[in-house]
Amino acid sequence: MPSSAAASAREILTRLHDVMAGRNPAQAKLNAVVGIIAEAMDSEVCSIYLLREGVLELFATRGLDQAAVHVTKLALGEGLVGTIAEDVEVLNLDEAASHPDFAYKPETGEERYHSFAGVPIIRRERAVGVLAVQHSDPRKYQDVEIEALQTVAMVLSELIANAGLIDTATTGSDRPQSTAAVRIPGQKLVEGMASGHAVFHQPRIVVEHTVAEDTDAERHRVYAAFDKMREQIDRMTREAEFGVGGEHEEVLSTYKMFAYDEGWARRINEAIDSGLTAEAAIERVQQRTRQRMRQIDDPLLADRMHDLEDLANRLLRIVSGQMGTAAQMGLRQDTILIARNLGPAELLEYDKRRLKGVILEEGSLTAHVTIVARAMGVPVLGRVRDVRRLIAEGDLLLLDSVAGNVFVRPSSGMEEAFEAKLALRQKRKAAFAALRDVPPETKDGHRVTLMVNAGLRDDVAALDVTGADGIGLFRTEFQFLVSATLPQRERQQRLYKDVLDAAGSRPVIFRTVDIGGDKALPYLNKEDADEENPAMGWRALRLALDRDGLMKVQARALIEAAAGRTLNVMFPMVSEAWEFAEAKALFEAQRAWIGARGRRLPAEIRYGAMLEVPALAEQLDLLLPNIDFLSVGTNDLTQFLFAADRANPRLAERYDWLSPSILRFLARVVGPCRAAGVDLGVCGEMGGRPVEAMALIGLGIDRLSITPAAIGPIKAMVRSLDSAALRDFVAGLLARPPRDMRGALTDWAVQSGVDLA
Repeated sequence: MPSSAAASAREILTRLHDVMAGRNPAQAKLNAVVGIIAEAMDSEVCSIYLLREGVLELFATRGLDQAAVHVTKLALGEGLVGTIAEDVEVLNLDEAASHPDFAYKPETGEERYHSFAGVPIIRRERAVGVLAVQHSDPRKYQDVEIEALQTVAMVLSELIANAGLIDTATTGSDRPQSTAAVRIPGQKLVEGMASGHAVFHQPRIVVEHTVAEDTDAERHRVYAAFDKMREQIDRMTREAEFGVGGEHEEVLSTYKMFAYDEGWARRINEAIDSGLTAEAAIERVQQRTRQRMRQIDDPLLADRMHDLEDLANRLLRIVSGQMGTAAQMGLRQDTILIARNLGPAELLEYDKRRLKGVILEEGSLTAHVTIVARAMGVPVLGRVRDVRRLIAEGDLLLLDSVAGNVFVRPSSGMEEAFEAKLALRQKRKAAFAALRDVPPETKDGHRVTLMVNAGLRDDVAALDVTGADGIGLFRTEFQFLVSATLPQRERQQRLYKDVLDAAGSRPVIFRTVDIGGDKALPYLNKEDADEENPAMGWRALRLALDRDGLMKVQARALIEAAAGRTLNVMFPMVSEAWEFAEAKALFEAQRAWIGARGRRLPAEIRYGAMLEVPALAEQLDLLLPNIDFLSVGTNDLTQFLFAADRANPRLAERYDWLSPSILRFLARVVGPCRAAGVDLGVCGEMGGRPVEAMALIGLGIDRLSITPAAIGPIKAMVRSLDSAALRDFVAGLLARPPRDMRGALTDWAVQSGVDLA
């Protein structure tokens, strides 16, 4: 074998070029192809399976029994070949029969072959076949051989497409199969409701010519495309229309960094060296990126891979001359934009006056495009499946990301219901807005503190819009998560000072970085993030105390930013009292260091802890004398108490904040905090839901930090409440818990005239 993947692939492609250009029938071409690959890779067997009518059929082989051709068939997921096609993944085995998915087909005569390597043949991002090689000696194929196989498989997709061998039912159609009204579910990424006509962000670009005639010419085409793409990105980031500051600016900076990444450009050039055209080389590297994305559990790293895929799509359009995205062509009417995924810069290309919403086949809450869309005020629904099968260009769509739905080609009844809900939502928003300057005080005069959760500089604006009492949780890690490198102290300090300035006299509780585990950073050691159970792993305060340099920099930034003011600092995921003591001592040492240099200090530093790890509740007697406030993080606390992953939909029913176990646990915390004079609050999602918030108030928890959108509904609930009667009722429920705690609380609220809307 040649020493590099490029040389290996080039050797095979050079010989395949003549085969593809010939006039022989498709079957004869495939028969020649398997011979060329088997000889070039020194493999005793090379086989091509194609997906026809949902079944993988052996179409050509060198080495297996010829009588098995067009006879041996495998369902998707059946055998090694079926597994490769179903998962769109590579298999490389030194002993094929030992794999749990191995399926023996006696007619092939493959029992004498031990080693096996197979790669999917991909067309329009779906597997349309499998290319496999086998050898009698047990050995794993080298990485360069696998890379060469993947490159050849890409060329094969062109051959079988041109020969009409690709099953159109397999690759899918861009037209919906029905014109009836349909509701499609998705995940709420940015809340809102909007109606508009479906516009696809871009047409699919299918690479038609894969084998290069002139490698140097293809390389020059890629260089020119890179120059043009970078010029576009520079222009868009300069012209982005936002308010001053905001984490979306850091998102765009990170995105721009990818555009200038030399490693990415080098991989494309290596693919061209293997004999591919510029378009095919970009697509080849993009396929590699997609395979990596499927293997990444960390949503933040996956989001960065999405940014790279977005740039690859842009580069592919430039080099192919197919530049017509919907943004370039212009929006002609109110539009709901549809895309598999979007990069932040691509979203900025659209006319905000006509862009009413976005639907993504992928997307996540932490994706960069979600952050930018939130700053633009554009509702986004993610994880929407089969959009190209169910939605046609121009279809009327009713997007309700609040409920997690989009209605396609709605009936008149659907439209009326949507308009009624939208009008009610706007009316409710107006009613909540009218409560902005009214205190959240119960009917019997009990004052509840309502604060907002934030993580972006722009989120502070919600204080004035909602009339909230302050920021009960500022997630400082967001600045770290969207940055390509560790944020310098000056940059951190500038963010914290901006937040304090915007908040004015209202308190801001800064939570120190909660990173690590499932919030991995690219600039931390990879082995640090490689954990089987990241939610309970090396993260948050555990990481910060171990990497105390990181925490010292943040401590200095916070202390200097709060000069002359009160600084509220909260440590996340405290498991034992000594961890809090160490973190506080670190901050105090930094305060002394700054003061010794004559710099202005905060007027006061108040220290608090997050109660997320249940074990901490057993050390309250040790912790409470040393803290000023305690905040319960109900999201992590509940999953730890129930041993139920909150991201697992199969466990959703067990993840109930109104379980007697949760409420009794919180009740055990309230008494000691009250006796010690320690301010107790909740800063998880639990406090942002009316029934749950009512239960918390009934337990005696009077400080809630919630999303800005929840302030209005919770304030309305508080003002309709008799807190004394509620406390008596909740005490009775905890003494003798009913089977349906939620139902009991809801019934009491309805009978008592509590506003739960």
